[in-house]
Amino acid sequence: MILAVLLIAVQVAAQDPRLDRLDPDTRAQVTAVVDSARLAGLPAEPLIQRALEGATKGAPGPRIVTAVRRLSVDLGTARAALGDGASVPELEAGVAALRAGATPQVLANLHSVRRPPLTMALSVLADLVASGVPADSAAVAVLALAPKARDADLVEFRRAVERDIALGAPPAAATSIRVNAGADVLNAAGPPPPGPALPRRP
Repeated sequence: MILAVLLIAVQVAAQDPRLDRLDPDTRAQVTAVVDSARLAGLPAEPLIQRALEGATKGAPGPRIVTAVRRLSVDLGTARAALGDGASVPELEAGVAALRAGATPQVLANLHSVRRPPLTMALSVLADLVASGVPADSAAVAVLALAPKARDADLVEFRRAVERDIALGAPPAAATSIRVNAGADVLNAAGPPPPGPALPRRP
């Protein structure tokens, strides 16, 4: 039964008509990566989309294959850090955070201190680094706010840091000042209202 399910998954990936846009050699190599990802329990759609993005941009086949393989590895790293229950958006945000400079341990720590979904927290971390904040400073800030902050709080924090940077503040200093102010506000507000208990993902 298990073997039959795996064979079906492989056939679905191999028969995806969207990959017909690739040349035969590139298509075969991309399909092999997608098949391996499926068998490992990783989402195939981000890999297919990465290949199609490369085709749309006219990238040569070897570059497309390299990009798809790299994404597959990064998705695996993100899944190992965030747990088997991580959603596709969480995994993709995790990949963005990793590529911005966050370590797998940072992702694992975030998973341990914040209730899911983690998509926004991971995205804010990556956005802060893109704004010039050092990766370690961005990670410390997000981890400090993550236990109590709502997604909207994290977005406002990111916007405040970006405004300060635009006004000339050093990125690391802007982040430190804003995270301290944000933590004070969250602590004064007390714990968030109790909600239905959610099982912690492995």
